[in-house]
Amino acid sequence: QVQLVESGGGLVQSGGSLRLSCAASGSIDIIIAAGWYRQAPGKQRELVATLTSGGSTHYADFVKGRFTISRDNAKNRVWLQMNSLKPEDTAVYYCNMQIVRLPFQSQDYWGQGTQVTVSS
Repeated sequence: QVQLVESGGGLVQSGGSLRLSCAASGSIDIIIAAGWYRQAPGKQRELVATLTSGGSTHYADFVKGRFTISRDNAKNRVWLQMNSLKPEDTAVYYCNMQIVRLPFQSQDYWGQGTQVTVSS
């Protein structure tokens, strides 16, 4: 079994910063990619940022220049540094990892989500 646990969410004023953390535990052989998604009330879940095992990153346009995704492969951990936060960044943020557990194919795993609230 694999479990992802997020932490670091909370309430912050507009312009402030937060750092989200996601730790994966369990039987893990390879983490192909890791990413962060978010879902605001009444909206669909959307991609925020992804990071492959090779180091390639992708950011949604609405966070470019403000958010940074990083990971520690040895510790099976990924972070999302969020700066210059805006009220429209308010959402539940979810960690996602594509994980290989040999001899099986890769599978998507999700964390339980962490609430980020940005006040104006």
